[in-house]
Amino acid sequence: MTPSILAYEQGYAVHVNEPGDSLFYYLDYDERSHELNMEFQHFHDFYEICILLDRTAAHIIEGSLYEMQPYDIVLLRPSLLHKTQYPKGAPPKRLMITFAMPRNTPGLESDYNELFSIFDEPIPIFRFTEELRQAVLAPLNEIFALSQNPSVLQSVAIHSKFVEFLCTIHRYSAENSYVREETGSSMAQRMYAIASYIHSHYQNELSLEEISKRFFVSAHHLSRQFNKVTGFTFTEYIQMTRIRNAQQMLLNSNQKITEIAAQCGFASFSQFNRIFNKLNGMSPSAYRRSRHSQHECKAMLISGRPERE
Repeated sequence: MTPSILAYEQGYAVHVNEPGDSLFYYLDYDERSHELNMEFQHFHDFYEICILLDRTAAHIIEGSLYEMQPYDIVLLRPSLLHKTQYPKGAPPKRLMITFAMPRNTPGLESDYNELFSIFDEPIPIFRFTEELRQAVLAPLNEIFALSQNPSVLQSVAIHSKFVEFLCTIHRYSAENSYVREETGSSMAQRMYAIASYIHSHYQNELSLEEISKRFFVSAHHLSRQFNKVTGFTFTEYIQMTRIRNAQQMLLNSNQKITEIAAQCGFASFSQFNRIFNKLNGMSPSAYRRSRHSQHECKAMLISGRPERE
């Protein structure tokens, strides 16, 4: 591992605009201790990129566990349920990038859609050879240098370099060598498999009894182990997954709210409305109105600035 591949200064941050703006960047250079691991998975409206600089860690994405090595690039699109698990011992260094970027530039819409397709990969983690890694990370080093030499065009230059960074990942995406490895206890693996199954079948009726039979584990043991591994009860996890998908449909479609509730697996509209209010502090209709009118980019189910993971 070459320490100088990516410029780093502990506690340093680069920002362009503020979360909530249609375009913003926040690059956070810091360490993250095991003691600060997030207890629960979460999701939000902005894009997020995590690059580990030393040691190892793990990312849980949509209920699946992925091991990370130094300089792996984890790409998280909005609304993905996730959290990072850092190991015990010396806190690993990492670069966490949160951002939003308009993609409706006239004449470039299809190009931007293709560029952001890297966030839609089945496994959104990129691992490159050292030679390619240097080329991919070079624009980030230029952003670091630009931030330390202010100019009247600094924000434009940082934006340009960040687009170049994404373009370089896309250019070499076929060279991605990341392979998911099965780790952890067999029971933990089974719980992650169940979580992943929920993400793929949240539209259907899901019961503890049916899932326990499908995955050959007693309902009592499944309930206890699922809470231990994910931080949520079995029912909470299903509800949160359904609400997360409903939120995206409320924002990105004109479907009736009753139709969205049914498509997301809720048995009744009253159940949907009650759970949505519980998790968001407002009704589905109020959520749709507030998001469309204010264009907020705050974290879903959490508040304030982008959470440091």
